[in-house]
Amino acid sequence: MKNYDDAVSFLGQWGLFQMTVCLLLCATIMPNGFGGFTLVLLTDVPEHRCLIPGDNLTESWRQGAIPAQVVNGKQELSSCSRYKLDVVRNLSAQGLIPGIDVNLTDLEQESCVDGWNYSKKIYDSTLVTEFNLVCDDKWKQPFTTMIFYAGILSGSFFSGPLSDRFGRKPVLFATIATQMVFTFLQVFSTSWIMLLILLFINGLGQMSNFVAALVLGSETLIGNVRIIYASVGTMSAFALGYMILPILAYFLRDWKHLQLALSVPCLLYIPFWWLIPESPRWLLSQGKVEEAEAILKKAAKWNKVQHLIFFIVKYMFMLLCEPLSVCDRNTKNTIDILYIHYFLRFTTSLGYYSLSFNTTQFHADPYIACFISAAVEVPAYICSWLVLQYLPRRHSIISILVVGALPLFFIQLVPKGQSQVSLTLETLGKFAVTTSFSMVFVYASEIYPTAIRNTATATSSTFARLGSCVTPFFLKLNDYHIYLPYIILGILYILCGFCTLLLPETFKQPLPETIEQMQKQTNR
Repeated sequence: MKNYDDAVSFLGQWGLFQMTVCLLLCATIMPNGFGGFTLVLLTDVPEHRCLIPGDNLTESWRQGAIPAQVVNGKQELSSCSRYKLDVVRNLSAQGLIPGIDVNLTDLEQESCVDGWNYSKKIYDSTLVTEFNLVCDDKWKQPFTTMIFYAGILSGSFFSGPLSDRFGRKPVLFATIATQMVFTFLQVFSTSWIMLLILLFINGLGQMSNFVAALVLGSETLIGNVRIIYASVGTMSAFALGYMILPILAYFLRDWKHLQLALSVPCLLYIPFWWLIPESPRWLLSQGKVEEAEAILKKAAKWNKVQHLIFFIVKYMFMLLCEPLSVCDRNTKNTIDILYIHYFLRFTTSLGYYSLSFNTTQFHADPYIACFISAAVEVPAYICSWLVLQYLPRRHSIISILVVGALPLFFIQLVPKGQSQVSLTLETLGKFAVTTSFSMVFVYASEIYPTAIRNTATATSSTFARLGSCVTPFFLKLNDYHIYLPYIILGILYILCGFCTLLLPETFKQPLPETIEQMQKQTNR
């Protein structure tokens, strides 16, 4: 079992079987791309003013009932207050003109007790307009996003052990179904609380689906194909889903229509159940030799491999001679690796989601901004694949983290009015953090042995989800200092770079099947 890749090398690296598995698994990842960032648009806040009932008011008072205020050095109409309506009606009835006959600064103000008028210049409706998540309730905007990512965190925590216990394939399809069903049900939310519950359950399938697909493909494919799949394949599928989101949202500007468009097409994944196999590595680790043999026979048939019996006998002999062992003689190194990897996942996730959710700063049009943020990921994933293909893991990740930190430090030195320079630096930061984010995913699947690979990958993803959970509130630090989030992220990147030196190098090494093999890699 120590040389699984050699044992199944008779199948070849890229035949019809591998091509089918690779393409179908990549397709299952696409919902994570548009589902994971839907809230970027759905919780965006359109321009809004207090609703002014039109009865018994002259046009001048209808226009002048909203007080002006200074925000960031600019004068604009208030979003959360109006002049007291009873007073305004009385003055309007007297025929007085605001600003001429009446000094508006002397009038008493009140909150938007009758609701708000929302601009439909960009959106027809969002979660913000549906549930009035503004003014005194503006805290509900980041909280809504946090609940969704708390669901993702919980899903990452439980999906790993479930996948190691019941298999990669059942968890993969269960999480796809969870995303589809509960994205659809969100359309029928009648209250904000109901929406939060559905968002949390929906989050259980988000990224758990990604991890299951990543591990399943990494364990089924071998050689360079595995690296291409785990880096460019999975991440490009994610980015493609991400790019689909703003395109659909541009044409479907009502949040309910958008949710329907993102959920109903997932029914097309049902036939995939009969085409995507279970992981042979996992089946063998569970002693299910006949099921693993059936998959290898199917793969050999699809790839038109000859002399199948000889290779199957050779493979089973290796399995019997080298039984799988999950006993760990020295857990300290394993725990140290976990802790370091947890910190690495938390930091790269925090940086990735912070720069992604800050996407509206890229461009005045949120749809274009979201598309740019998604599109920059494609070259980042290609870069990660090239690095993974030819360079050692540790030093590559360290270098990219440092490169990602520098633009975040420099952005605060850009003079005001040089928005294009700031945009360029922020885009470079997004490119670097996306590259490292992709590489860390692959690195995780290479460090851990088969017996605990999905559990360890999922628990490390739990810490990544912690990073995404705190992102909405982390970005609020710019209320204290506009560049504070960038400074903190840059420092965390540098710290992660030093910690990565303590992780084992997996470049050009076979996937470990036992904890003992992982220990040997660590000692090396």
